Amino acid sequence: MMRALLLKAHGGPENFELAEVPRPELRPGTVLVRLVATSLNRIDGRIREGLPIGAPLPAILGADVAGTVEAVGTGVTGFAPGDDVFGCAGGVKGQGGTLAEFIVADARLLAHKPKSLSFEEAAALPLVGITAWEALERTAVTAGDHALVHAGVGGVGHVAVQVAKSLGARVAATVASAEDAEFARKLGADETILYQEEEVAAYVQRLTGGRGFDAVIDTVGGANLDRSFAAAALNGRIAATAARSTHDLSPLHSKGLSLHVVFMLIPMLHDIGRDRHGRIMQALAGLADAGKLRPLIDERRFDLATAADGYRHLESGKARGKVVVRIA
Repeated sequence: MMRALLLKAHGGPENFELAEVPRPELRPGTVLVRLVATSLNRIDGRIREGLPIGAPLPAILGADVAGTVEAVGTGVTGFAPGDDVFGCAGGVKGQGGTLAEFIVADARLLAHKPKSLSFEEAAALPLVGITAWEALERTAVTAGDHALVHAGVGGVGHVAVQVAKSLGARVAATVASAEDAEFARKLGADETILYQEEEVAAYVQRLTGGRGFDAVIDTVGGANLDRSFAAAALNGRIAATAARSTHDLSPLHSKGLSLHVVFMLIPMLHDIGRDRHGRIMQALAGLADAGKLRPLIDERRFDLATAADGYRHLESGKARGKVVVRIA
């Protein structure tokens, strides 16, 4: 048996219950991981409210894995009991969840934990790190590009800022406050924008001379995606990670823009490209150990018993960086 936080009904965080449940069993191609930490993501809240990509109720939510391998299934290579690993491997239908003491995870989704990061830091990276990586890859950000990252100290945004800098780009980040601007600069942002105080046309003129940004990473969605269209240069590239909204696409035509939508859960939901996610995790670990990537973790700490409060904190909009839950 193991302890787990079970979602008993769709709705708010009050529907979680700490319980004893059977420990999951190994299958071919999987590893049994004893979790040390996980982190909370906004997609968890949508699944909790009934988005039909979650497991049948009662369900264990949570996607991000950071822990130690207990056992490996047949056909698994590259991992052995005692290895410290991390990855995005749970929280949707067909997979386990990470708000529990153990998870059986597809080995293709995992990588060895960066030696320079604690388990809590490693747990903060997988979902947002893969999302940021795919957004930058889709927009082909490279040295010499001027990139704009919206919500530069948010979960996906703070990783995108750092990875874009590692690629040699000049990076601007939108933030909510002067304090957030200071954090964004520490992460590597060359320029910051207080989005509540400066209109798009003003900061495009100030930072690009009116030309616009070569690439825009939009982690906010809604009306902000329209602002991203306005901020992009002619023939610019935009990646959206929150695109469940309706928009006028005529600016894409008039400016020759390309729009890429990133939904990083597709490999887990449809069993395509899982090994690629493992390779992205390896690359992120390499950046971390090279001193080029460090997760920003919210100062509040939670465990299994208080994880529901962690979701409340995340959904309040007051969290800076990732909200982490200690399991072990």
